[in-house]
Amino acid sequence: MTTPTTGNRLAKTGDSEKITINLGYVDLGQIDLLVAESFYGNRTDFIRTAIRNQLAAHADALKQVVARKMLVLGLQHFSAGDLEAARSAGQRLQIRVLGLASIDPAVTPELALATIESIHVLGALQASSAVKAALAGRIH
Repeated sequence: MTTPTTGNRLAKTGDSEKITINLGYVDLGQIDLLVAESFYGNRTDFIRTAIRNQLAAHADALKQVVARKMLVLGLQHFSAGDLEAARSAGQRLQIRVLGLASIDPAVTPELALATIESIHVLGALQASSAVKAALAGRIH
């Protein structure tokens, strides 16, 4: 269970994660034809639309899984102050996020180890390489 502290949930930002996919030549050609015919602005617009359509088609299943696994949906940020407060309260965080979990660059590996019991992120985790290395055995 995630134990969020006040103010650690952020508004949506323009950040995104770059992915690479391999497509067959026929699929790619069909996408290019739709772009050439102005159905889509470019290949990326087509791919984003296709992904969003699939996510919408599975929206009910996604909601059920998010609730069952007790995931925070969206963005969750942990500042050094958040983790210091957790340490002062004797709390160990079990971070479970579907989206983006970020740990402030000011967080030291020692503070992260003292306060973060586990991290399960479906999406992306942003943290310093030192914090990621320290928490490597706790990141699932």
